[in-house]
Amino acid sequence: MTDTIVDLGPQARIVARLADGVSDDQLSAPTPCPGMAVRNLLGHLLGLAVAFRDAGRKDLGPTTDTNPDDAVADLGPGWREELPKVLDELAEAWRDPAAWTGDTRAGGVALTGPEAGTVAADELVIHGWDLARSTGQEYEPDPSALRLSYGMLLAAADDPSRGGGIFGPVVPVARDASLLDRAVGLSGRDPAWRRP
Repeated sequence: MTDTIVDLGPQARIVARLADGVSDDQLSAPTPCPGMAVRNLLGHLLGLAVAFRDAGRKDLGPTTDTNPDDAVADLGPGWREELPKVLDELAEAWRDPAAWTGDTRAGGVALTGPEAGTVAADELVIHGWDLARSTGQEYEPDPSALRLSYGMLLAAADDPSRGGGIFGPVVPVARDASLLDRAVGLSGRDPAWRRP
């Protein structure tokens, strides 16, 4: 997917800032992810941060082998302290050039190091957008992570074996739309989505 090592730290910090901006009364609010409230989205972010941290470390086991679709994620009582900590650990794991080499796993799927790093960037970028939109926060993703995410989503949309997208049918956007809106559309989300 990529020959470039991208520092996931800036995007991880953006997601941590967004999570910190979530009020308790927003936890039950809807998100652009079908069937997920904000609390479920935050729980998913926590789980994926652990999984991709361990994938980067090549510490394979239950955290990297569990399919995230097996259950709807939820939050425990210490999530406000745990999520930023795990996001920092994810970023630190992927700063090691060895994370971007060889093979690893995440979500029960075998991936090369570059594939896993790219998917981690995409998860942080797109779910950062989900979280910002769901809670009415401003969002500007890290440009390097956004480019990595967009490249992956575009390649998937162009792959006929995938049927037009990884996470759902591609939502068309204007040709002159921002790179973020184009990535969001490729992820199967409507960039115009707003919280009810």
